[in-house]
Parts: sequence; structure tokens; C-alpha cells
Amino acid sequence: MVTAAITVPMVAKDSTAAWYEPVLGWLSGHGISVVVTLVIAITAWWLGSRVITRVTDNAVKRAAQDRPVSRRSADTTMELTDAVMGQRREQRALALGQLLRSMLTFFIVGITTLVVMTELGFDIGPLLASAGVIGVALGFGAQTLVKDFLSGIFLVLEDQYGPGDVVDLGSAIGTIEEVGLRITRLRDSSGVVWYVRNGEILRVGNRSQGWTLAIVDLPVAYDEDLDRIRRLIDKVGREMDADHAYDGILLSAPTYQGVESVSGDAMFVVVNARAAPDQQVVATRALREQLKRAFDEANVRMPILARPQVPGAPGTQPPGSPGSGNPPRRI
Repeated sequence: MVTAAITVPMVAKDSTAAWYEPVLGWLSGHGISVVVTLVIAITAWWLGSRVITRVTDNAVKRAAQDRPVSRRSADTTMELTDAVMGQRREQRALALGQLLRSMLTFFIVGITTLVVMTELGFDIGPLLASAGVIGVALGFGAQTLVKDFLSGIFLVLEDQYGPGDVVDLGSAIGTIEEVGLRITRLRDSSGVVWYVRNGEILRVGNRSQGWTLAIVDLPVAYDEDLDRIRRLIDKVGREMDADHAYDGILLSAPTYQGVESVSGDAMFVVVNARAAPDQQVVATRALREQLKRAFDEANVRMPILARPQVPGAPGTQPPGSPGSGNPPRRI
């Protein structure tokens, strides 16, 4: 009886040891390696992200400090372009930061996966050996994916556009929100978000690089004095150039460009001004409004341009009717 009582616990102890000793052996060897690998991968990703963020923030700060206080101080087109393009370094730094973080994540995840698979007992030798064959097979089906990746890298490195730019990509027009390795996300003027594959971008029209031109065509009476018109326009240009309310809109004083055309009782004079890349419409409206006020104060006559009337449209009357302004036709 005593012998049996002693033997049973020993058998239970031996079976328990047979269960957890291999587990402890694996954990003491491969398990520790897996944990260390994951810790190193997470630490490397965190340090790399911090370095990229720090470099990006420093680049943005330097670009903000180098940006001229008054962008309208440039006298020539080349000086103006150089001054305005200084702010492009901010968008380029942000885009490069996003690209580098994506590449860092992809690289660390890939290496970590291979190391962990090795520690778990998977033989990755045949996998690596067959990678060439698989790559060739996938190459035909993943051509567009590789094309998107390469196009995304070069789009950022060549500074074709960056976050915040207003661009025309052919298939969509809007403001860039994010530049990824595979797709570019932008939002158009109506709020619709577009996802455009980088490999499908064949041309880029960037409206946020350098400067744009605000052009205003104004009709004046045929017998108005052009020298007087020119003096009025130059006065409006000087006043708008001195007004700090237009510092973020106009990059140069509006100037008189001459007579564009003569039609009937009207002459069309052209006035233009260099505007900030994303303020072309605002600058055009402000310039037209200030010129209208100046012409009204100077009693400059602006002819009433005849507008074609569509028969049957609201507000139109048949010829010969009272108030139509057209004499009755005689047959």
C-alpha cells in the first residue's frame, strides 16, 4: 500500500515534466530569439520614424524661416519665382517624410517576418530559392503594382507635387491630401475624394508652383482717353500693392497691358497681376472690384454690351412689343 502511494505521484510528475520541459527548452532558445527579434524590430521602427520625423520637421522649419516676409518685393519674374518656390521645400519635405516612413515600415516588416519564420522552424531556403521563379510569375501580373511604386517614388523625388498642391492629373483636379507609394489622394472643389494610381499619372499640371496670372478684361467707351484710363489703372495698382490686405493674394502690382480689342462702341483694356498660386480667382475678383470703383469715381463710361436673347426665354419679349426695345419688323 505504501509503495503504490509513492509510485503514483512519481508517474504524474514524470508525465508533467515530459510536457513542459520541451516547451521550456524551446522558449529558452527560439522563443527568446523571437521576442528579441520583435523587440529589435519595434525599436528600429520607432527610432527610424523619430529620425524621419525630426529631419522632416527641421526641413519644414528651415523652409519657413527662409521664406521671404513680403513675396511682392521681387522685381523680376525670375526673382519672384525663386522667392515663391522657396515654400515648395515644405511640401517636398512632408512628402518625402511620408515616403520614407512607408519604405521603412515595409523593409522592417519584411526582414522581421523572415527571421521569425526561421526561428519557428520554417525552412525559408526553398522559399528564397523559388523567389526568382515566383517573381517572374508575379511580374507579369504585378506590373501595374511595380509601376505604381516606381512612379510614386519619382513623383516625390522630382517634386512634381506634394500635400497641399492644387494639381490637374488629367483624370481629376483638386488639392493633394496624401502622396503614397501606390496611390495619390486628392479632393476636388466639390469635396469628392479621388484616389489616382501613380502609374496612371501621365501628366501633372501643378497650379501651386511659382505664381499664376490674374487677368481682367474691362470694356470702356470707344471715345474714352486711353492715357486717362492708364493713369487710373496705375493708381489702382499702386493702392492695391500698398494694401497689406492683399499680401497673401497679389505678388506684384496690377499693371495696364493695353487694348485687347475694339468692338462697336467698346474698347477692351487688359489688366493683369501676378497672384499667389492658389489665389488666382480671388485676385481676379478683387482686381475687378477695385477697378469698377475707380472707374465709377472717375465717371469712366462703360458701354452696355448687347446680350443675345433667346426667343421664348424668361424676360424676353417679341419684337415690336412694348418695352422690347426692338422695332416691329415689316413684311
